[in-house]
Amino acid sequence: MQLLRDHPNETLLCLTVVMPGAVKRNRLSLAVARAAMEAIRVEFADSITQMEERDLETGFEAYVLVSLPTLEAKQTACRIEENHPLGRLFDIDVIDPTGSPVPRSAVGAQPRRCLLCNNEARFCMRNHTHSPEQIQTHIAEIVEAYVHDGI
Repeated sequence: MQLLRDHPNETLLCLTVVMPGAVKRNRLSLAVARAAMEAIRVEFADSITQMEERDLETGFEAYVLVSLPTLEAKQTACRIEENHPLGRLFDIDVIDPTGSPVPRSAVGAQPRRCLLCNNEARFCMRNHTHSPEQIQTHIAEIVEAYVHDGI
């Protein structure tokens, strides 16, 4: 990670959009990306030192450098993912100085929950508990509600 090497005293955030299925870039994923970037701008406000956004066919990516300690940045990222109406569709990784993502458990956060039920997301993903159609329909519903309500 060149950004980490070039900015060793800063913390790197990597944002992607949770969009199951073959198509990672569409109207819904771009609406989620815009909401995620706005949430990051608000929550990290004065600590952002650099931002790079990439709108790729493989999906939206953003790299954000902040002047916060790694664990403080992870706490903020978890708060965004847990409290924003679309937060479950945000994947905000905080990268430690070695280039590894900081786990949610490092700040006492619970594992991510499934979009459709209260199980841990990894349990449902591993067991194929829900069909891709169920997941995609639910994502479309929550994004449409968010966009429609102008939240």
